[in-house]
Amino acid sequence: MRKILSVLFLFISVCVYSNENTQQTLTFAQAAKLAVEASADLKHARTSLALSKGAWAWGIRAYFPQISVSVSENDRLQQIGADSFMKNYSIGLEQPVWDGGKLSMSRKLEKMELDLSSSKLNRTANEIAESAITAYRNLLSSREILKIKNSAFTVLEKQRNILAEEVKLGLALTIDLASADINLLNAKIDIHTLQLDLGEMEKQFMELLGLEAMPILTEKVDINRSILLPSSFAAEALAKEKNPDLIDARYSITKKQMELKYITYSWIPSLRLTGNFALTGPRYPLTRYNWSVGIAIDFSNPWFQNRFGMQAGWEPPYDNTAMLQNSFSPLPDPASRYGKGQAKLALSLEQEKYKTALERIGRTAANAVDKCAFMEQKRLLSIDAAAIGAEKCRVEEIRLNLGHITRLALMETLIEQTQKEIAVVEAATALLEAERELERFLDLEPGELEIFAGILNNQGGINEN
Repeated sequence: MRKILSVLFLFISVCVYSNENTQQTLTFAQAAKLAVEASADLKHARTSLALSKGAWAWGIRAYFPQISVSVSENDRLQQIGADSFMKNYSIGLEQPVWDGGKLSMSRKLEKMELDLSSSKLNRTANEIAESAITAYRNLLSSREILKIKNSAFTVLEKQRNILAEEVKLGLALTIDLASADINLLNAKIDIHTLQLDLGEMEKQFMELLGLEAMPILTEKVDINRSILLPSSFAAEALAKEKNPDLIDARYSITKKQMELKYITYSWIPSLRLTGNFALTGPRYPLTRYNWSVGIAIDFSNPWFQNRFGMQAGWEPPYDNTAMLQNSFSPLPDPASRYGKGQAKLALSLEQEKYKTALERIGRTAANAVDKCAFMEQKRLLSIDAAAIGAEKCRVEEIRLNLGHITRLALMETLIEQTQKEIAVVEAATALLEAERELERFLDLEPGELEIFAGILNNQGGINEN
């Protein structure tokens, strides 16, 4: 029986150990990647963009000949006169030769629209990834705070029990015990509330990442971690080069330039070659045929529209054919003459917006570095405050032993110290948040800011913060 129980215990231990080993671990970068992969809206948007790109790729068909096939049969039975039967099969060919580059520019504009859509999609993906990183960071902070509160509750509970014994011995007042019970109850409520919030945060985090079980979070809120920052000048230079807002602004300017060029060249005539081959006859097999070739020119501007066509052909054995056509429409669209001015105005507006954004981005990058430095100082000051608070608790314990203060006063000091320790965690979390904001602003992946700053440090381009 003992052997059976031993084997069963060993089997259960192996299963538990195996489950622990197979539990997924997760870093900031992995959480961001999982959140992007789990987003249904993002998947739909990417699929839609892929379809649009496929449609654009097929648009190259406009450069090649356009073929048309026509089949007709005209049978007429007449009471007076001879019956007629006519059958016609024809193939038409039309090849664009020259349009002043309008087709090429039109495709470039469409490609720019797709690039802008792709850029916006990437921005959406970055926002989803950032929400996962934020949720990850909040989980770490809440867990650390919960540890501090649990540890403080244990200490307070121990002090309350000692105080209860002192009340029984007549060494402390009953009112002090009541105040201690209230403090302990408030601490228990805070812990219970934080546990509920933490449970909900974990559920939302798993839902955001598309996970069935909570993974092991390998990142930590390290209150003793000091950061390495780039100089304000280096951050400003990198932001002006890689900031996503500026990249989108550059795309917009290029697009407006292309639109202006398209409107400017819209008056250039387009030239097309045409060809036709037909089989005709009253019955099968069809024995008569004819062919023709021609040229078509279209010229259009706000004041007039002219279409000219010339065609020549041959119908064996004797017939030659020739045809000229010209159509002229005055004032087809006079309002379009303002299109060029509107395109220039739109381009000028985009350029002004870009200049303003460039200056703003530079200032914001420098401010983001300063904010990180400030958060670093706040972390250090919070650590110093917590250390002083710990020393105060030690002194208060000595004063309690000397009978200079009550145990309730010591408990209140311990509660204050708990708040100081929580402030340290919050300061470290705020530093992580500020650091990530700067990374996003510089278009860096999580953790790349320190690498970037380290490279600058090796090159002598770091600002000692």
